[in-house]
Amino acid sequence: MTRHLSKKEIVAGLMVGFVTFFIALVVSLGSEALMKIVNNFILAFLMLFLIIGLGIFFDLIGTAATAAELPPFNARAAKKVYGAAQAVRLLKNASKVANYCNDVIGDICGTVSGAIGAGIVFSLVDTFSIGNIVLVSAVMTSFIAATTVGGKAIGKSVALTRANQIIFQVALVIAWWENLTGIKLFDNRR
Repeated sequence: MTRHLSKKEIVAGLMVGFVTFFIALVVSLGSEALMKIVNNFILAFLMLFLIIGLGIFFDLIGTAATAAELPPFNARAAKKVYGAAQAVRLLKNASKVANYCNDVIGDICGTVSGAIGAGIVFSLVDTFSIGNIVLVSAVMTSFIAATTVGGKAIGKSVALTRANQIIFQVALVIAWWENLTGIKLFDNRR
């Protein structure tokens, strides 16, 4: 028997798409503007590694959110340990956390790193009069893919073995942010 999507699920999916569009737009415009200003290969590669690293970092958080155990954080929250309430909220919303961290941020970083890689390829071809743009492009694409996939594989291993520690560190940052701004992440009560 097939289950139909509820109106709430459809709206949630559309909201994720909408938020992703604007995050990708801001990140892409920012990185493109920076690439135009910075005409230095070292800085361009540093920006490429930064974007790839960001994707790996958020993938690690999303994986940790699905692997962490809730009971230790419930106990800490009962004792009013700083950050424990945020960890509980993260874990109660693990599917949303994983969706945003692994899929939304991961896909944006993948797209932006590809765009930066293409910019680097065109700059290399222009600067050094390289004739075979197809080969340079293929090497850059392979390099970005290998770095991203290899980094995420290592990150997943770390996330699975240290899920609770990672989530608690993220929760501490969120607690600090919530205290600073007064805005609560995942404030919906279940």
